[in-house]
Amino acid sequence: MPIRIPDALPAVDVLRSENIFVMPESKAMHQDIRPLKVLILNLMPKKIETETQLMRLLSNTPLQVDVELVRVDARASKNTPKEHLDEFYQDFDRVKSQKWDGFIITGAPLGTVPFEDVYYWDKFVEIVEWSKHNVTSTLFLCWAAQAALNVIYGLKKQSHEQKHSGVFEHQTFNQQHPLVRGFDDFFQAPLSRYAKFCPEQIAAQTDLNIFANSAEAGVYLAATTDCRQVYITGHPEYDFDTLHDEYVRDQNEGLAPKLPINYYPNDDETQTPRASWRSHGNLLYSNWLNYCVYQQTPYDLDQLGRTE
Repeated sequence: MPIRIPDALPAVDVLRSENIFVMPESKAMHQDIRPLKVLILNLMPKKIETETQLMRLLSNTPLQVDVELVRVDARASKNTPKEHLDEFYQDFDRVKSQKWDGFIITGAPLGTVPFEDVYYWDKFVEIVEWSKHNVTSTLFLCWAAQAALNVIYGLKKQSHEQKHSGVFEHQTFNQQHPLVRGFDDFFQAPLSRYAKFCPEQIAAQTDLNIFANSAEAGVYLAATTDCRQVYITGHPEYDFDTLHDEYVRDQNEGLAPKLPINYYPNDDETQTPRASWRSHGNLLYSNWLNYCVYQQTPYDLDQLGRTE
């Protein structure tokens, strides 16, 4: 949230020089405030688990946020009760006539599947194109980040032979930017993906700013200059045991997964893993909501996209 202080206070110029958002009293007195409208397209198999994780992060801010859950269609889910989907989810086609402050598109367990073989690929493309003109800022997570890079920039799918699973160290860049305000120089973040995110390729073939990168796992956080599109290639929303559950799942499916990196104490899978990324995840979502959504979105959402 912005700090509200008297217009003439000397601290105003100092704080602004440090790229801290200051709202003078004269502006605050005339500011209209309303709840933010955030749409979540949940593509993960365990939808209840994922929606809970995301809403936990979205709630860590003084801003009032109205959340709407959507799916690509009414197709049955193997991991989520039909009753839950019918009660709490809408099909995308029922909300696309509206404007939204923020939009989150989750990952999906499709790392080894060619884009054109994803049954809802055409719908996904439609949704990404729709978001450009109907959403103030869209957050793409993991598989959705790779897929959106293909839709928007034409980046071809690149994959590792083995899944990058575990907790990886990332370096922060451009720390004066609001999206990474308060980040440490290096931070931990959980990854669970086959996708490659090569910094050289992204720098050469897109107009994105790279804000975090892992020497071992590639780009973690990137965004357009106006933050209309933000790409996160990992899962800051994960609970402490989510990577464990995925590891056990892959074992049961006969995939012979490698032990998640830097995850279990002493690399002993019988020990309880500890989350080392919660503070980073909360800060990232708070920064996104505040600086990329709240500070940028028009009060009247019907005005969104009219100048484009």
